[in-house]
Amino acid sequence: MARILAIDYGTKRSGIAITDELQIIASGLTTVNTIDLISFLQTYLSKESVELFVIGEPKQMNNTASESEISIQEFIKKLRKEIPSIPIERVDERFTSKMAFQTMIDSGLNKSKRKNKALIDEISATIILQSYLQSK
Repeated sequence: MARILAIDYGTKRSGIAITDELQIIASGLTTVNTIDLISFLQTYLSKESVELFVIGEPKQMNNTASESEISIQEFIKKLRKEIPSIPIERVDERFTSKMAFQTMIDSGLNKSKRKNKALIDEISATIILQSYLQSK
């Protein structure tokens, strides 16, 4: 089986998580400057087999799309154009940043490391991917 790759898309940087080849475990991979995201994915795909992209879907509490959905839709159009062979699924990403921050606290990271927004994005992508795996 090929891996599943999740993206916690942000306008400045995007967190990326990946499954193992059996699609059992979600692990944080990295955080990438969003401007470099497509080229990062193309490079990654030249080395690893990925069968699905999972992209977080930010929603308001009333279940409507958040403001950031506009930029995510633009990214998805570009991603489909550049890498049309890999399907995309969306996963509700409400509270993933708060859950990521709590994960950092629970794992004993000190206050200065918890301020690392890139790490929060990577953990958020992992939570998005884990949520997808659990829904399968």
